[in-house]
Amino acid sequence: MSATIPWERVRRAGARLTTPLHPDDYLSLLNPLWSQRELRGRIEKVVRETEDAATLVIRPGWGWRFDHRPGQYVGIGVAVEGRFQWRSYSVSSAPRRSGRHIAITVRAMPEGLLSSHLVNGLEPGTIVRLARPEGDFVLPDPPPQRMLFLVGGSGITPVMAMLRTLDRRGTMPDVVLHYSSPTPERMIFRDELTRLEEAHEGLTVHRLHTDVDGLLEVGHDQRGLDAVCPDWRERETWACGPGPMLDAVHEHYERHGLAERLHLERFTLQLGGDGGEGGTIRFRSSGKQVDVDGATTVLEAGEQAGVGMPFGCRMGICHTCTLTLVSGTVRDLRNGTEYAQPHEQVQTCVTAAVGDCVLDI
Repeated sequence: MSATIPWERVRRAGARLTTPLHPDDYLSLLNPLWSQRELRGRIEKVVRETEDAATLVIRPGWGWRFDHRPGQYVGIGVAVEGRFQWRSYSVSSAPRRSGRHIAITVRAMPEGLLSSHLVNGLEPGTIVRLARPEGDFVLPDPPPQRMLFLVGGSGITPVMAMLRTLDRRGTMPDVVLHYSSPTPERMIFRDELTRLEEAHEGLTVHRLHTDVDGLLEVGHDQRGLDAVCPDWRERETWACGPGPMLDAVHEHYERHGLAERLHLERFTLQLGGDGGEGGTIRFRSSGKQVDVDGATTVLEAGEQAGVGMPFGCRMGICHTCTLTLVSGTVRDLRNGTEYAQPHEQVQTCVTAAVGDCVLDI
């Protein structure tokens, strides 16, 4: 029986021998995935799904736990032109506790610096930074007996993780999937969805090619939900896709008093629901200050004042922007949580001032 390598003892010994450098710096020379200061991953392969979309198979390093729930997203940070850019993407692979890889599926957007780089420029072997899985747009355990998925474009990615999980378990319930895409060629996972539909009697896939057929009109008698899925009122529904589509679905379910049956996943950060009151933000070390309203984030305020603010994703994922709150109160624009403890760490890209406050930078 082979002996286990006492890694903690190796690290402690390394710390004594390598000060002032951190032992992780030396372990990373042996294997770049060996780091306890940050989560890392290595791109194992890039699988082209459509002309403008690809699946990235990633092997996470130390500290990663393969316990994400189907439908959750992860943050990924990639060095582009000398600076780490962060975005979040749904995990499209099914969770496996004994697994060694995860997969994300990305569509290159015309204005998306990182998405285009991931799809068209990322080479296998590239080391990336990772953030742990998050999100409440998930498959319940056990799943409902009747489910409806309404997806558009790359909104299929979190739903694919759910369908793959049900397929792997061999427990596909009564599932209706309505998938809108401009053309058949741009449908991500098109062939796999066909195979899943053939393999499971309970799975029905409706395909809508919007360039030819137009958009799904949820409330329309002939081209709405009643035509696609007559019993939609009795189903738990998950919807993911472009903002206008989700707005229409949400309004439709609210109109019928069924909002509690609807689960939405948006790919853009929603800020501003409960803003701060605004005030004067002072940046202690630089001696600069600025007056702002309650909708301006602390990050934006610092940039307006000419402070060299750290940032990464600008979406509350990577924590690169985190600073110490010296005094005052800030509010998280995503959920209304307030932070007022001196020396508390706050994410400047998603918080706004509630009165006057001081940050340590």
